[in-house]
Amino acid sequence: MLSEEEKEELKAELVQLEDEITTLRQVLSAKERHLVEIKQKLGMNLMNELKQNFSRSWHDMQTTTAYKKTHETLSHAGQKATAAFSNVGTAISKKFGDMSYSIRHSISMPAMRNSPTFKSFEERVETTVTSLKTKVGGTNPGGGSFEEVLSSTAHASAQSSASGPRRAEEELQC
Repeated sequence: MLSEEEKEELKAELVQLEDEITTLRQVLSAKERHLVEIKQKLGMNLMNELKQNFSRSWHDMQTTTAYKKTHETLSHAGQKATAAFSNVGTAISKKFGDMSYSIRHSISMPAMRNSPTFKSFEERVETTVTSLKTKVGGTNPGGGSFEEVLSSTAHASAQSSASGPRRAEEELQC
């Protein structure tokens, strides 16, 4: 337990400390105002200060060994990934180039039109068109009903498709 005298001394010390703290706060506040005035006179503002602090922090971070090791590892991984993507891109480009060359040279129109498969298909289409024209509005005195034209066209198409695949396979084997 504290005596009355000790309590009075502690209370006096407490008051003195609070006064000192108040005085120090006032002095600090006055110095901060003075600092702001000087910075304004020099043209320094909060944004410039933040930029300087950020630059300093960034520089400090870049000089750490952890950053250097991480940067080296990521740089090496990036180079490998770039090389891999480049190889994939080259392979895809080459494949598309080969396909383009193949399509361009194997299915050119003049060569395709002169092929036996195309000629056979062309003859079938001409026969079907001629047959339709004849049945719909041609030599048949009744002109033929729409149902008759459809059924005869379907019949002609079925006959030509039955012989068509074998002929196309024979031509492809040659």
